[in-house]
Amino acid sequence: MVTIVNGVARHPLWRMAEPINLHIEKGEQIAIVGDNAAGKSRLVEVLTGHYPLLLNEVHYDFSPSESPLVSDNLKYISFRDSYGEQDGTYYYQQRWNQHDIPDDSPTVNECLPRPLQRRGEWMRLFSPLLEGLGEATLLSLSSGELRRFQIAKALATRPRILIIDNPFIGLDVQARKDFRDLLDTLTRETQLLVILVLSKRDDIPDFITHVLPVEDLRLLPKMTLAEYRKQYATMPRPVLSDDIKEWIANLPVRNLKESDFYPHDGGEILRFRDVSIKYGNSTILQPINWTVHEGERWALSGPNGSGKSTLLSLVCADNPQAYACNIELFGHRRGTGESIWQIKKHIGYVSPEMHRAYLKDIPSIDVVASGLSDSVGLYVRPKPEQKQICLDWMRVFGVDSVADRSFLQLSSGEQRLCLLARAFVKDPELLILDEPLHGLDDNNRELVRQIIKQFCERPHKTLVMVTHYEEELPEGITHTLRLG
Repeated sequence: MVTIVNGVARHPLWRMAEPINLHIEKGEQIAIVGDNAAGKSRLVEVLTGHYPLLLNEVHYDFSPSESPLVSDNLKYISFRDSYGEQDGTYYYQQRWNQHDIPDDSPTVNECLPRPLQRRGEWMRLFSPLLEGLGEATLLSLSSGELRRFQIAKALATRPRILIIDNPFIGLDVQARKDFRDLLDTLTRETQLLVILVLSKRDDIPDFITHVLPVEDLRLLPKMTLAEYRKQYATMPRPVLSDDIKEWIANLPVRNLKESDFYPHDGGEILRFRDVSIKYGNSTILQPINWTVHEGERWALSGPNGSGKSTLLSLVCADNPQAYACNIELFGHRRGTGESIWQIKKHIGYVSPEMHRAYLKDIPSIDVVASGLSDSVGLYVRPKPEQKQICLDWMRVFGVDSVADRSFLQLSSGEQRLCLLARAFVKDPELLILDEPLHGLDDNNRELVRQIIKQFCERPHKTLVMVTHYEEELPEGITHTLRLG
């Protein structure tokens, strides 16, 4: 169904370390699996025709489709698609500034292809993915809801080949199950070829028949799912190196008594009293009372659309509705003369919205350095000692070797590691991590968990973390808040 013989990309920057030889037969369902920056995305760009080959071309057999066009038969949902289309008008806080969203902004129903808009068998199949989303505007969707929309939109065109990069990121437990069941049904009852690109090996569904391992920009021989699981069943758990642990543990402790915007005796870091958020007739966040004390480590959970990211936007001073709510941060009531920079000074933050807004063609170290001034983009050049701090944190997260490369040239996993380094670079008192492990491979996922744990063992550190995978939470969680 798909064949590549001695495939070599025309441009040197697109090439794998070895020529690509690949044959996918009808009836096979494929998972492309590998670590961050292993070459998974390069392989997919060749499969989709975005990276033309030097002498040969990719051969497809789309039968029984009547169209020979790749554009009609192959749909690809990339990692970046999970955060929405990058049309140049999106900015970081746009989702929270609903008044900036045009009145004619398209709804989910208006953006769906016609086959899905009509009732029938396809609507029955896709209804779990789209439940409750129809009249919502795209800009108002949570990252998980947007992912569900992107998947439904691609499947609605009834492609012969569907390629999805990290298909389960952002989806809650029920949505992941619904999507697996849907793909299982489609692969059994239709001739759809599914190719899933995965960094997390445990996410490989049982309907997958074969695995394409990618390592060090090399496509390894295709193997059955059973063979792959047996080969990788005993992989050792990575351990954070002693020098990294020691470096984090020995970071200087900030004298918070000199800060005019932090409780000198620790105490309450934040307090919400009957806080709720509405946009028009839509209730995004149900009334909530919540108090977080210094040193606590909170796990924030709930289904897609339950208001988790909205809640965090209130904490991080990104949502203007915070001024209409009874919220205290670091001992100060919101709206009593404080600036957002006084708040952000003590907060390290990473989120899907930030990743979407940060698709900028600037050196990766500048992305990290922007965390020192809480900007999206670097507008003030860091001093030499600040640049060294940025490099140190990039070393902690394993991306110091790409410090001078453009952020857009990095793999999605490397980008996420840079954004994590950005969140830690000013040694914040409050860490707000919204789905921080999106797109990370198994090793990096475990190492970041250990970095978070090590960091939070230091004085005056408080954590709030969102994830749909309970096993992603670091050790030492003290409290849990569930929404929805």
